[in-house]
Amino acid sequence: MTVFGDVSQGSVPALTGATSWLNSQPLTPEGLRGQVVAFDFCTYTCINWLRTVPYLRAWQEKYGGRGFTVVGVHTPEFPFERELQYIGPELVRRGIEYPVAVDSDYGVWQAFDNHYWPALYLADGNGEIRFSHFGEGRYDEIERAIQELVGVDEDLVSVEPRGDEVSAAWEDVRSPESYLGYERAETFVSPGGGALNQKRAYELPGELRLNDWALAGQWTMRPGRVDLDDAGGRIAFRFYARDVNLIAGSLEPGRKVGFRVTIDGAEPGASHGVECDEQGAGTVGVPRMYQLVRAAGRVTERTFEIEFDEGGIAAYCFTFG
Repeated sequence: MTVFGDVSQGSVPALTGATSWLNSQPLTPEGLRGQVVAFDFCTYTCINWLRTVPYLRAWQEKYGGRGFTVVGVHTPEFPFERELQYIGPELVRRGIEYPVAVDSDYGVWQAFDNHYWPALYLADGNGEIRFSHFGEGRYDEIERAIQELVGVDEDLVSVEPRGDEVSAAWEDVRSPESYLGYERAETFVSPGGGALNQKRAYELPGELRLNDWALAGQWTMRPGRVDLDDAGGRIAFRFYARDVNLIAGSLEPGRKVGFRVTIDGAEPGASHGVECDEQGAGTVGVPRMYQLVRAAGRVTERTFEIEFDEGGIAAYCFTFG
């Protein structure tokens, strides 16, 4: 029984929209003929993509010398994700050695008529797309499709994700992805609301309801992000999830700023994330995703706060897992 049948979803389109390539010379559909190719649309801050990376690495390692390759397509969500100075090192940090098309102008994205991160398109040796999947999951099914096109029937890879690549505890996630920029701050509850492109002092309200967030200190709320202007600024979020992740970064390349995380006003202890210690201390520098909380025990509704030692930090989005 085949995974996908004989129906083609179309031919692999031109890859000429890529602005540059990592780990490879520019590739073409014609040059890839004869190989089974998994085109993987990604952007390096996307938690949904990051949780697929252990499988992509494992498939490349197992099948890479047997007529198969992953080709990443890095299409940015946030403006800083267009920059090679950030993209390259972040992919290296994730152990990605397969070819990656840098798609900063969305040329390859549009050629595939893609709409999602992550998205995977599996093409056969004739350049016909035979299988596609959007989002996380279906790993066994994807690998069986790879095996069918490569022409093998073997045990599936054994993957043990670690750190922020561990799959979400979906049954415990009651907090949605939440953007912090002015135009998408639906659950922002600092008294007086937000002020676009104006430096002003914010305060935390007396109470946060589930999925409310607020600022304290001197901030400037901009489209797509909030900028901390002075030391001591805080962000608070009332959440229900195992993991709390924050996309943030220094506004000055190469600079790092210290922070301290608390949960319900106390040090996180065993519930600290990858990016901080048991006392909640850590640093933010390169704009990327920082995992700040991983609940060690029962998941409940709690209040997260992060306080920065200095200004010059931009915060973009919370994600949960």
